[in-house]
Amino acid sequence: MGMTVRGPVVADVSAMARVLVESWRETYRGLMPDDVLDDPSFVARRERFWSAALSDPRYSQNKIAVAELDGHLVGVGMSGPARDEDATWDRQLYILYTSAAVHGLGVGAALLDAVIEPTASAALWVADPNPRAQAFYSKHGFAPDDGFQVDNGVREIRMVRPAQMAHGL
Repeated sequence: MGMTVRGPVVADVSAMARVLVESWRETYRGLMPDDVLDDPSFVARRERFWSAALSDPRYSQNKIAVAELDGHLVGVGMSGPARDEDATWDRQLYILYTSAAVHGLGVGAALLDAVIEPTASAALWVADPNPRAQAFYSKHGFAPDDGFQVDNGVREIRMVRPAQMAHGL
């Protein structure tokens, strides 16, 4: 498998938007209103977001990575400072999406490690129900806490990972 995880460049913006929109459509269909997922401006709005994320100083503390498989962009991840008022963790995972075709190939794990140090404490919000994603995050040390919210009509639970000691220390 020819997978590469790297920092994105401006030329990746369209592909990053495509991966995110396709992932939302695959993941949230039935959980989120179809008019949100099928909005003709959805891809263009995501392109504007990624352009800003790569160039606007307000995103300077974020870590962004993309995954390529055989030269095709198949995943995107982004983390940043903790946003939640009750945060006791260092980083927050904002975005982690991969194309459904690469689920189970290690792309998500590689992106997660690229945007959040494996030993860092972190938190994220994940759709509920979304058993596949929740199992993935559990495998990587995250566990649900008492946090929940509703975003775009989707119920989300918060999962938190405590800081881990580095292997071999």
